[in-house]
Amino acid sequence: MVRYRVVVIAAWITVMILGLLSGFRLSGLLSTSLAVPGSGSAQANAILARDFGENVEGTFTVVVPFKQASVSQLRELERRIADAATAVPGAKVTQEKAVGGVLYANLGTSLNLIHASAVTVDLRRSLVAHGVEGALVTGPPAINHDIAPVLAGDLHRGELLALGLALLLLLAVLGPCWALVVPFLVAAGTIGGAIGLVYLLAHHFLMVLYIPNVIELIGLGLAIDYSLLIVHRFRGEVSRASVDVDEAIVTTMATAGRTIALSGVTVAIGLATLLLVPVPFVRSLGAAGLVVPLVALVAALTLQPALLSLLGRGGVEPVVIRGLLAGRDGLAGTWARIARAVLRRPRAVLASSLAVLALGASSVFWLQLTPGSVIAVPPGMESARALAMIRDHVGPGVITPIEVVIDLRAAHLANTAAQSAAKLRLAVAISRNPGVFGVAIDSKAPFVDPTGRFERIFVIPRSEFGAQATKDLVRQLRDVYVPRALDSPHSLFRAGTRVYVGGAPAQGVDFLAQVYGAFPWIVVLALVLAYVLLLRAFRSVLLALAAVLLDLVSVAVAFGLLVLAFRFGAGAALLGTYRVSQIEGWVPMFLFAMLFGLSMDYEVFIVSRMREARESGATNDEAIVHGLAHTGGVVTAAAVILVGALGGLVFGHVAGLQELGLGLALGIIVDATIVRGLLLPSIMALLGDWNWWLPAPVARAMHITGAPLGDRGAPQ
Repeated sequence: MVRYRVVVIAAWITVMILGLLSGFRLSGLLSTSLAVPGSGSAQANAILARDFGENVEGTFTVVVPFKQASVSQLRELERRIADAATAVPGAKVTQEKAVGGVLYANLGTSLNLIHASAVTVDLRRSLVAHGVEGALVTGPPAINHDIAPVLAGDLHRGELLALGLALLLLLAVLGPCWALVVPFLVAAGTIGGAIGLVYLLAHHFLMVLYIPNVIELIGLGLAIDYSLLIVHRFRGEVSRASVDVDEAIVTTMATAGRTIALSGVTVAIGLATLLLVPVPFVRSLGAAGLVVPLVALVAALTLQPALLSLLGRGGVEPVVIRGLLAGRDGLAGTWARIARAVLRRPRAVLASSLAVLALGASSVFWLQLTPGSVIAVPPGMESARALAMIRDHVGPGVITPIEVVIDLRAAHLANTAAQSAAKLRLAVAISRNPGVFGVAIDSKAPFVDPTGRFERIFVIPRSEFGAQATKDLVRQLRDVYVPRALDSPHSLFRAGTRVYVGGAPAQGVDFLAQVYGAFPWIVVLALVLAYVLLLRAFRSVLLALAAVLLDLVSVAVAFGLLVLAFRFGAGAALLGTYRVSQIEGWVPMFLFAMLFGLSMDYEVFIVSRMREARESGATNDEAIVHGLAHTGGVVTAAAVILVGALGGLVFGHVAGLQELGLGLALGIIVDATIVRGLLLPSIMALLGDWNWWLPAPVARAMHITGAPLGDRGAPQ
């Protein structure tokens, strides 16, 4: 990289430019679809799309308030809405009702979420052109359309906040020097490369609307973290007059560079496990999340040494202000004193740390999940105002009705006397459920398909999409009402009839079931892969085990604090976060994968430095002090910078991103302080020389070169 630095830097400038151009065109390819292939809702929704010409995620809801209107005036308003719907290809009115001073009409389309979202403006203009005064448009496509500029604005503000905080923190840590530029250039290369790759992926796979915010803010923090760790090590190496710049770069990359390579791979492993979840929404987050640490790693290992070789010795030398990490004896610093204090009373530190962490994690028992929320959305959007109007005047379930699809297995059976009686009996039974606002059936389109083989019943819940009551209603339809209607000795349905429960609420239930059905296996796989990787890196059976267990502690605390913040409202007034009873279902899954990897970063950096000291002849206690003394400060600084970057998510307007950002920030703060600063050294102090135990059979099985340490009493 040093020899061909001009070529390397030119290549990364090209990557940055291509990434910038890709970013302008990426939003039109993104979606918020919760489709779950192979599920019951997917089967129902496939019938609706194929035989009724409607896509569940492509349905608009038009809301028109009125004060006093005669029946004829309402009929005229309905006609105008139907005429305005012609602006959307294939759109047709599927439901329409005037209640509580509001007329609402659901417009079904055959368009998928992305394409329906793109014609939202056309529908709104058409409503105005047809004289539908005061009409508001909502529904999944309109929300998807309206939230895109909100996300873009949040991203812009978040980037400015993150860049400003990162600059101030780097100034405080490194002091004024040319090396301040390096982390930002590495971050620019990381973001450009990641956005470019996601842009290519989005042409072939579903990619989530939140991805640019996740990539750019997490990528910024992660890349600056990696770069800071390398700059700090390079400054220490080049401070010796006998070492030339190129030699210092080589030594830096052989130590800090190797550690960062291990860290990046560990983060990538955690996120790669999400690719095993059979849900496109989660897979897209996993793919995008996987891209970020890998590109950050490549940038740190290629662009970083090329830039350092240009800066040379003078480029990392601070001017006037030395910086918090410059020119100080680490063994006399704060982290060395903390390490020695822990070593004096390791049992007390271990017990008190575990007590604090257990208290932080205790709220996890109140964790409830939702596939998504139509309440915690930015209130200024037109689609959000329409939601509020329906919620106040009609009921939140109108926007996302459950659709019971009946397959009679043969054409022309829909309106026979027996079938009509069977459908009516099922509809009446469902309508008596206290969680149902209303049930709609009919003998003609859009309730019956053109062939007469398929029928559907609209079930409108009293509660909103994703609420526990709505999820319970979906399960009752599947587990009670439908089996009773089909399998009862008094069933009126003909033999062979199949009934599917679909619509957005059923899709949400299937989403959570599929995601968290796979979650235990994701956790086990991530733990096993990380343990094997760390076993090779640390060359220690117990240190690798401690690392993965401590990661689980950090994740549990992050989950608990997340519930405390959003469900119980702790800090909501200060941070401006939503207060919701449920956490969005994708957040804990992605939070686990991301935090598992990020937490491992700090473990790897600290323990690797301890390992270096141990291999140089230090005792176990000396190695602990040396490792914390020389890494505690820079790890803390890196964690604070990453938390600052995540502030761009926390202070945004989208609930799911707020939850992700705050969960990551809290998890990182806890991990970099209590877990790695107190819990880790106390455990290592109690283990003593067992920290470095590596049985010869394990070393051979793992193909680890070099004999395990055993010279100071460590067991062989």
